[in-house]
Amino acid sequence: MADAPFVLAQIDHVVLRVRDLDRMRRFYCEVLGCVAERWQEDIGLLQLRAGSSLIDLVSVDGRIGRQGGAAPGKEAHNMDHLCLRVDPFHESAIVAHLQAHDVRIGESGQRYGAQGHGPSLYLYDPEGNMVELKATLDASGRDA
Repeated sequence: MADAPFVLAQIDHVVLRVRDLDRMRRFYCEVLGCVAERWQEDIGLLQLRAGSSLIDLVSVDGRIGRQGGAAPGKEAHNMDHLCLRVDPFHESAIVAHLQAHDVRIGESGQRYGAQGHGPSLYLYDPEGNMVELKATLDASGRDA
């Protein structure tokens, strides 16, 4: 264990470089329930509130986005996946909601995360980034 002068508390924010800022805003806000909190037009940064964390979206053609090189795509992802904790976790209701929004859905299962084991479901945002919705066993209203 390192002798760091701090203790990590939680993920503060994740930054995604995106091709279509408005489409990604709609997905994260209208489908997943984030709230647009702050728009910094001069640098092309939109900050979305996700519980106590932020998901930042930067346009690949904006000032910050251009620094990251080519746009994300099939062969160039920004990350493996982003995990968002959800409560409650009613899998059938979550799947129905995602299907109603034409969201591509991946595998579900029991996985380990920051709050322990629990049910989770993978899905994909409009630009192909994998997102995991996860609950702890205690927060699960499992109905699958």
